[in-house]
Amino acid sequence: MATVNVLNWKKEKVGSIDLAADVFETPVKKEVLHTVVQWQLASRRQGTHMTKTKGLVSGGGKKPFKQKGTGGARQGSSRSILMPGGGTAFGPQPRSYAFVLPKKVRRLGLSMALSHLQKEGKLFVVDSMQSEGKTAELSKRLKAFGLKKAVLIDANVNDKFNQASKNLPTFKYFPVEGLNVFDLLKYDAAVITKDSVAKIVDRCSMEKA
Repeated sequence: MATVNVLNWKKEKVGSIDLAADVFETPVKKEVLHTVVQWQLASRRQGTHMTKTKGLVSGGGKKPFKQKGTGGARQGSSRSILMPGGGTAFGPQPRSYAFVLPKKVRRLGLSMALSHLQKEGKLFVVDSMQSEGKTAELSKRLKAFGLKKAVLIDANVNDKFNQASKNLPTFKYFPVEGLNVFDLLKYDAAVITKDSVAKIVDRCSMEKA
Protein backbone atom coordinates (compact mmCIF):
# COMPACT_ATOMS: atom_id res chain seq x y z
CA MET A 1 0.00 0.00 0.00
CA ALA A 2 1.47 3.32 -1.10
CA THR A 3 1.10 6.53 0.88
CA VAL A 4 0.85 9.64 -1.29
CA ASN A 5 0.55 13.33 -0.56
CA VAL A 6 -2.77 15.12 -0.71
CA LEU A 7 -2.19 18.47 -2.41
CA ASN A 8 -4.00 21.75 -2.68
CA TRP A 9 -4.18 23.60 -6.01
CA LYS A 10 -0.94 25.42 -5.22
CA LYS A 11 0.66 21.95 -5.17
CA GLU A 12 1.34 22.23 -1.45
CA LYS A 13 1.01 19.19 0.79
CA VAL A 14 -2.05 19.37 3.02
CA GLY A 15 -2.17 15.74 4.12
CA SER A 16 -1.58 12.16 3.01
CA ILE A 17 -3.65 9.16 2.00
CA ASP A 18 -3.07 5.44 1.48
CA LEU A 19 -3.71 4.00 -1.97
CA ALA A 20 -4.71 0.33 -2.09
CA ALA A 21 -1.98 -1.78 -3.66
CA ASP A 22 -4.42 -4.05 -5.51
CA VAL A 23 -5.79 -1.04 -7.40
CA PHE A 24 -2.90 1.44 -7.70
CA GLU A 25 0.02 -1.01 -7.86
CA THR A 26 -1.32 -3.63 -10.27
CA PRO A 27 1.25 -5.03 -12.75
CA VAL A 28 0.50 -3.45 -16.13
CA LYS A 29 -0.17 -5.70 -19.13
CA LYS A 30 -0.51 -3.88 -22.43
CA GLU A 31 -2.64 -6.62 -23.97
CA VAL A 32 -5.29 -6.19 -21.27
CA LEU A 33 -5.36 -2.40 -21.70
CA HIS A 34 -5.59 -2.84 -25.47
CA THR A 35 -8.53 -5.24 -25.13
CA VAL A 36 -10.43 -2.92 -22.79
CA VAL A 37 -9.89 0.09 -25.07
CA GLN A 38 -11.06 -1.97 -28.06
CA TRP A 39 -14.18 -2.94 -26.11
CA GLN A 40 -14.90 0.69 -25.22
CA LEU A 41 -14.46 2.00 -28.75
CA ALA A 42 -16.43 -0.87 -30.28
CA SER A 43 -19.37 -0.07 -28.00
CA ARG A 44 -19.32 3.56 -29.17
CA ARG A 45 -19.58 2.72 -32.87
CA GLN A 46 -22.99 3.45 -34.36
CA GLY A 47 -22.83 0.71 -36.95
CA THR A 48 -25.34 2.50 -39.18
CA HIS A 49 -23.32 2.15 -42.40
CA MET A 50 -25.23 0.56 -45.26
CA THR A 51 -25.05 0.02 -49.01
CA LYS A 52 -27.99 -0.95 -51.22
CA THR A 53 -28.18 -4.48 -52.54
CA LYS A 54 -29.71 -5.15 -55.94
CA GLY A 55 -33.04 -5.72 -54.21
CA LEU A 56 -33.02 -2.17 -52.81
CA VAL A 57 -31.94 -0.01 -55.77
CA SER A 58 -34.61 1.47 -58.03
CA GLY A 59 -35.41 0.27 -61.55
CA GLY A 60 -34.71 -3.15 -62.99
CA GLY A 61 -38.23 -4.23 -63.92
CA LYS A 62 -37.32 -4.48 -67.59
CA LYS A 63 -34.52 -6.32 -69.37
CA PRO A 64 -32.04 -3.52 -70.23
CA PHE A 65 -31.25 -4.78 -73.75
CA LYS A 66 -31.83 -7.81 -75.91
CA GLN A 67 -30.16 -11.10 -75.11
CA LYS A 68 -28.15 -11.47 -78.33
CA GLY A 69 -26.55 -9.37 -81.00
CA THR A 70 -25.22 -6.46 -78.92
CA GLY A 71 -21.67 -7.74 -78.54
CA GLY A 72 -21.94 -7.21 -74.81
CA ALA A 73 -22.55 -9.49 -71.87
CA ARG A 74 -26.14 -10.57 -71.39
CA GLN A 75 -28.02 -8.74 -68.65
CA GLY A 76 -31.39 -9.41 -67.12
CA SER A 77 -31.70 -6.36 -64.88
CA SER A 78 -30.25 -2.87 -64.55
CA ARG A 79 -30.09 -3.52 -60.79
CA SER A 80 -27.37 -6.13 -61.29
CA ILE A 81 -24.14 -5.53 -59.38
CA LEU A 82 -22.36 -5.48 -62.77
CA MET A 83 -24.35 -2.52 -64.07
CA PRO A 84 -23.71 1.20 -63.42
CA GLY A 85 -26.18 2.30 -60.78
CA GLY A 86 -26.82 -1.28 -59.76
CA GLY A 87 -26.68 -2.80 -56.30
CA THR A 88 -23.62 -3.64 -54.22
CA ALA A 89 -22.65 -7.20 -53.39
CA PHE A 90 -21.49 -7.98 -49.84
CA GLY A 91 -21.50 -4.31 -48.81
CA PRO A 92 -21.71 -3.19 -45.17
CA GLN A 93 -25.07 -3.52 -43.43
CA PRO A 94 -26.23 -2.05 -40.10
CA ARG A 95 -24.87 -4.03 -37.17
CA SER A 96 -23.58 -3.68 -33.64
CA TYR A 97 -19.83 -3.82 -33.08
CA ALA A 98 -20.22 -4.29 -29.32
CA PHE A 99 -18.89 -7.46 -27.73
CA VAL A 100 -19.03 -8.86 -24.23
CA LEU A 101 -16.02 -8.32 -21.99
CA PRO A 102 -16.04 -9.93 -18.53
CA LYS A 103 -16.40 -7.50 -15.61
CA LYS A 104 -13.24 -8.93 -14.11
CA VAL A 105 -11.21 -7.89 -17.17
CA ARG A 106 -12.80 -4.43 -17.24
CA ARG A 107 -11.99 -3.84 -13.56
CA LEU A 108 -8.48 -5.19 -14.05
CA GLY A 109 -7.91 -2.84 -16.99
CA LEU A 110 -9.05 0.13 -14.92
CA SER A 111 -6.66 -0.83 -12.12
CA MET A 112 -3.82 -1.20 -14.61
CA ALA A 113 -4.46 2.22 -16.15
CA LEU A 114 -4.46 3.85 -12.69
CA SER A 115 -1.34 1.91 -11.70
CA HIS A 116 0.42 3.04 -14.88
CA LEU A 117 -0.27 6.71 -14.08
CA GLN A 118 0.75 6.23 -10.45
CA LYS A 119 4.02 4.58 -11.49
CA GLU A 120 4.77 7.37 -13.98
CA GLY A 121 4.10 10.07 -11.38
CA LYS A 122 1.08 11.34 -13.29
CA LEU A 123 -1.58 10.59 -10.69
CA PHE A 124 -2.29 13.42 -8.25
CA VAL A 125 -4.59 13.52 -5.22
CA VAL A 126 -6.09 16.90 -4.29
CA ASP A 127 -8.16 17.88 -1.28
CA SER A 128 -11.18 19.07 -3.29
CA MET A 129 -12.42 20.41 -6.61
CA GLN A 130 -14.11 23.76 -6.12
CA SER A 131 -14.45 26.57 -8.65
CA GLU A 132 -16.01 29.97 -9.22
CA GLY A 133 -17.49 28.60 -12.43
CA LYS A 134 -15.11 30.64 -14.62
CA THR A 135 -13.08 28.86 -17.28
CA ALA A 136 -10.23 31.41 -17.17
CA GLU A 137 -9.82 30.96 -13.43
CA LEU A 138 -9.72 27.16 -13.68
CA SER A 139 -7.36 27.23 -16.66
CA LYS A 140 -4.95 29.43 -14.75
CA ARG A 141 -5.14 27.12 -11.72
CA LEU A 142 -4.44 24.00 -13.78
CA LYS A 143 -1.53 25.68 -15.54
CA ALA A 144 -0.03 26.69 -12.18
CA PHE A 145 -0.46 23.07 -11.04
CA GLY A 146 1.73 22.04 -14.00
CA LEU A 147 -0.93 20.29 -16.06
CA LYS A 148 -1.58 20.67 -19.78
CA LYS A 149 -3.77 17.61 -20.29
CA ALA A 150 -5.57 15.45 -17.71
CA VAL A 151 -8.76 13.84 -16.49
CA LEU A 152 -10.25 15.38 -13.35
CA ILE A 153 -12.12 12.90 -11.18
CA ASP A 154 -14.39 13.85 -8.29
CA ALA A 155 -16.49 11.81 -5.87
CA ASN A 156 -19.55 13.78 -6.98
CA VAL A 157 -20.01 16.36 -9.74
CA ASN A 158 -19.52 19.94 -8.62
CA ASP A 159 -21.72 22.10 -10.86
CA LYS A 160 -19.46 25.15 -10.79
CA PHE A 161 -16.34 23.10 -11.51
CA ASN A 162 -18.16 21.25 -14.28
CA GLN A 163 -19.27 24.54 -15.84
CA ALA A 164 -15.73 25.93 -15.74
CA SER A 165 -14.15 22.82 -17.25
CA LYS A 166 -16.47 22.43 -20.25
CA ASN A 167 -14.50 24.86 -22.44
CA LEU A 168 -11.12 23.29 -21.67
CA PRO A 169 -10.51 20.88 -24.57
CA THR A 170 -7.49 19.18 -23.02
CA PHE A 171 -9.21 18.42 -19.71
CA LYS A 172 -12.15 16.17 -18.92
CA TYR A 173 -14.08 16.32 -15.66
CA PHE A 174 -16.40 13.56 -14.45
CA PRO A 175 -17.40 11.64 -11.32
CA VAL A 176 -15.98 8.23 -10.39
CA GLU A 177 -18.85 6.54 -12.24
CA GLY A 178 -17.45 7.87 -15.54
CA LEU A 179 -13.90 6.67 -14.92
CA ASN A 180 -12.65 4.63 -17.87
CA VAL A 181 -9.46 3.21 -19.35
CA PHE A 182 -9.63 5.03 -22.68
CA ASP A 183 -9.71 8.53 -21.14
CA LEU A 184 -7.03 7.70 -18.56
CA LEU A 185 -4.64 6.66 -21.33
CA LYS A 186 -5.70 9.39 -23.77
CA TYR A 187 -5.23 12.30 -21.38
CA ASP A 188 -2.08 10.75 -19.88
CA ALA A 189 -2.57 12.22 -16.39
CA ALA A 190 -5.22 12.16 -13.69
CA VAL A 191 -6.18 14.38 -10.77
CA ILE A 192 -8.46 12.73 -8.22
CA THR A 193 -9.95 14.06 -5.01
CA LYS A 194 -9.24 12.35 -1.70
CA ASP A 195 -12.98 11.68 -1.31
CA SER A 196 -13.05 9.80 -4.62
CA VAL A 197 -10.31 7.30 -3.67
CA ALA A 198 -12.64 4.98 -1.72
CA LYS A 199 -15.16 4.96 -4.59
CA ILE A 200 -12.42 4.20 -7.13
CA VAL A 201 -11.20 1.28 -5.03
CA ASP A 202 -14.78 0.00 -4.79
CA ARG A 203 -15.20 0.22 -8.59
CA CYS A 204 -12.01 -1.74 -9.17
CA SER A 205 -12.64 -4.33 -6.47
CA MET A 206 -12.23 -7.85 -7.87
CA GLU A 207 -14.62 -9.20 -5.24
CA LYS A 208 -17.47 -7.56 -7.19
CA ALA A 209 -16.40 -9.02 -10.54
